[in-house]
Amino acid sequence: MIGYYIVIGLIAIVSFAVSARLKSKFEHYSKVNLRNGMSGAEIAEKMLSDNGIYDVRVISTPGRLTDHYNPADKTVNLSEAVYNQRNAAAAAVAAHEVGHAVQHATAYQMLKLRSQLVPVVSFSSGMAPWIIIIGLGMGAAAHIGIGYYVAVAGLILMAVTTLFTLVTLPVEYDASNRALAWLKNKNMLAPNEYEGAEDSLKWAARTYLVAAIGAIATLLYFALQVFGGSRER
Repeated sequence: MIGYYIVIGLIAIVSFAVSARLKSKFEHYSKVNLRNGMSGAEIAEKMLSDNGIYDVRVISTPGRLTDHYNPADKTVNLSEAVYNQRNAAAAAVAAHEVGHAVQHATAYQMLKLRSQLVPVVSFSSGMAPWIIIIGLGMGAAAHIGIGYYVAVAGLILMAVTTLFTLVTLPVEYDASNRALAWLKNKNMLAPNEYEGAEDSLKWAARTYLVAAIGAIATLLYFALQVFGGSRER
């Protein structure tokens, strides 16, 4: 298990570094006020309108970095700062979340797949490691009895969680690309404002990349623990 904790520790360090950089970027671009004077909420509403989407509401949600699109009730949820502020960071986040609404409206396949995986992932993400550990404790590494099958079941659940993080990558990158294309084509931002929005979304995307790499590394580690022993037998 020492190897597992080393892997998790390294991933945690990288994740912390990327998250800290993202926070720094957003704080910096939050000081770049928009020439057009539009708030994040107004940016979101205009992008929805320009894409012919009239059944999605833009609402304010408590907290920081709590922005998300909810396909179940068709709401673009913007954190209080993004909803009210009029800067490059707010514009980037607001347009990105509307990008998800556009994906939903156009039946973007990867978004549909991610939504289908959510119910399974809500269970598997927390339980899979423990199921594998229990299986290993029952003799899975030596390919002994039911423990092996318990561990394999845990690996399957972990693989679903890993798949979810991989599917999330194109979903998030596509939403950012849609947001940036709209901001640029509609001349919503001045050049320096656009650069700030682009940089903000670039660092936001990297957090998902780190999460995907971490999920793959964790899955491979546990797979070696389960199957490695059986090969040595």
